[in-house]
Amino acid sequence: MLSTKNQSISPNTKNGAKSSGDDSANPTAKVIGVVEQLATTMQSAISEIREINENAKLLSLNARIEAARAGSSGAAFGVVAQEMQDLSSKTASVADEMANKTRDSIDTLIQIIGGNVKGTRLADVALTNIDLVDRNLYERTCDVRWWATDSALVDALNSQSQESIDFATRRMGIILNAYTVYFDLVLCDTHGMVIANGRPNSFHSVGRNESKSLWFTRAMATQNGDQFASQPPHRSMLVDDQNTAIYSAAVRRDGETRGQAIGVLGVLFNWEALANAILNNASFDANESLKMKRLLLDESGNVLAASSTTPREFRFPLQRFEKLYQSKKGYVLDQIDGISVCIANAISPGFETYATGWHSVIIEELT
Repeated sequence: MLSTKNQSISPNTKNGAKSSGDDSANPTAKVIGVVEQLATTMQSAISEIREINENAKLLSLNARIEAARAGSSGAAFGVVAQEMQDLSSKTASVADEMANKTRDSIDTLIQIIGGNVKGTRLADVALTNIDLVDRNLYERTCDVRWWATDSALVDALNSQSQESIDFATRRMGIILNAYTVYFDLVLCDTHGMVIANGRPNSFHSVGRNESKSLWFTRAMATQNGDQFASQPPHRSMLVDDQNTAIYSAAVRRDGETRGQAIGVLGVLFNWEALANAILNNASFDANESLKMKRLLLDESGNVLAASSTTPREFRFPLQRFEKLYQSKKGYVLDQIDGISVCIANAISPGFETYATGWHSVIIEELT
């Protein structure tokens, strides 16, 4: 349950990124390859029909010549030769029509299969991405509730002597040394004043008033030690304007679950490290990735994180794709800015008792 220094917050990938030649990395290409192979076989068969037909035409022409030389005795043979030539012309027409229809049908089939395979795959990856977010952030809720019962933090808030505050600072520093996923831990009194933090040499947050911050007010409003609060990813001056998701819990008298709230502990999670590891993972080959936008969005469609291939100014057109956005998992084939795309969406499935309620969206250009 708990993250240690050696825990990785990135999704598991074996032997690094998959090469573009690996069919398992691009099943769409594999399916389309099979269909193309079928098309090639059919075109080859039609070509053979045409070749046989040309030979039949030549044979018919020779037969007519010989019938003409034979005069009246070859008249019946001439009729047969004419019929052969007419049949050959009809066969050529049918072969041409079959070739055109086959190509059109194959193209349509490739679009349908390619779109369905791609859409299903993108939706699966989108679900995996948001599930990884839920699982990682669930651990943050466990961490903050556990650490809020630490006697060093309780003593610091009770006495607020310099000695107890220094000890709490060292104690939080020890915790941070074992956990690489946090920027810092901050301890506030009931007025929202930061009295201690775990990395005072890196972040000068002591003395800041956080009484109006969501993570503080929500934690103070909790009823017992089993509850926690949070503030979604945002830039915080507590960590020099870096992007952080803050999880918090009330520190209670004597560390008791139902004790009176005497302050708040906030854990400042390194949000971008997690988001980048998930969104820029090796699920796709390099060529696919260049045509993709991978996003983590909140319930209102606001961008919480985006892959490196997503322009900073990009905003998901939620109003147009509201039906897709409301589905637990799915995809659509449509257009954005005149470009054909496959859009996949998956809503946070939740892990244990926690769910972010956020969305994972993947948009790939179709070529």
